[in-house]
Amino acid sequence: MSQSPTLFDPITLGDIACKTRIFMAPMTRSRANEADAPTQMNALYYAQRASAGLIITEGVYPNFDGKGYVRSPGIVTNDQIAGWQKVADAVHAKGGKIVMQIMHCGRIGSYHNKADGTRSLAPSAIKAKGEIYTDAAGMAEFDRPEEMSLADIEQTISDYGQAAKNAINAGFDGVELHGTSGYLPAQFLSTGTNKRTDKYGGTLEKRLRFTVDVLAAMIAAIGAGRVGLRICPGNPFNDLTDDNPEETFRGLIQAINPMKLAFLHVIRMKAGVDNIALASEFDGAVILNDSYDLQSGNRALASGQADAISFGRPYIANPNLTETFKHGLALSQPDYKRLYTAGPEGYVDYD
Repeated sequence: MSQSPTLFDPITLGDIACKTRIFMAPMTRSRANEADAPTQMNALYYAQRASAGLIITEGVYPNFDGKGYVRSPGIVTNDQIAGWQKVADAVHAKGGKIVMQIMHCGRIGSYHNKADGTRSLAPSAIKAKGEIYTDAAGMAEFDRPEEMSLADIEQTISDYGQAAKNAINAGFDGVELHGTSGYLPAQFLSTGTNKRTDKYGGTLEKRLRFTVDVLAAMIAAIGAGRVGLRICPGNPFNDLTDDNPEETFRGLIQAINPMKLAFLHVIRMKAGVDNIALASEFDGAVILNDSYDLQSGNRALASGQADAISFGRPYIANPNLTETFKHGLALSQPDYKRLYTAGPEGYVDYD
């Protein structure tokens, strides 16, 4: 009888070979420079955490309209690509693996955080309730988005594919499509934000089309074995509502199963949907996330619920989380006041 894997065992996700199943989850840290490019400080941050089996970066915008948050990075310009190459090189030099999370914020953003001439776009012209931080004006209401034309949609899908290609050209091992937290793919999926009557809205099949088309563009650019998807069915973050999220995401999983993605990354938060049960319907490797520790992570692997576990907050103040777990050490606590501030404090100054 074969023994269940543990978090310390290796795993291969598609074309990505990982030395452990202890992964670093994507976390916005708002440390890009004025050109929205990573710096040597960002390279140091990720290199410090290269003992993870796989690093998934903070969200990176695929085009200028997709930027939502202050000091968030892109993968559009030559400077941005060069900055990310420094990051990939630094992680690989320490034996790590890293994939880039591609995140288009859609209606979640403010013109204060965007470049001149860019737009806030969404499936439908429905403004999100809530506010977003800006360096220029403090807290500001979300922009009222423009409804995307079919030409806008086609261009955005193409931009996602180019972003995936840019990430691989920068040396990354793969990409993850951010499909939750109220950002653009989730806006297309959800009945509360998608009121379209064309081929990208209305029926479930039509609401799924944008996410499926984006994944297809990424696969065409870099291969299915280097593409993953992150979801969280029922997640209400950023004013997201759906009449039947379980039906929506069951349909999505059925639609993507034939695509042979490298992984599905699922946040297990309690939002009226059994996300772990839904994840079991995916035909490939499943990464689970949200408030796991070593023991509960190993139980999830032993039960067959997950193939790997991603850890977010613990990686902020514990760069070598694998060794911390291995030796049973107490976790250091992060400086929450400096999660999103500019500069090295609370970013690269943890042991």
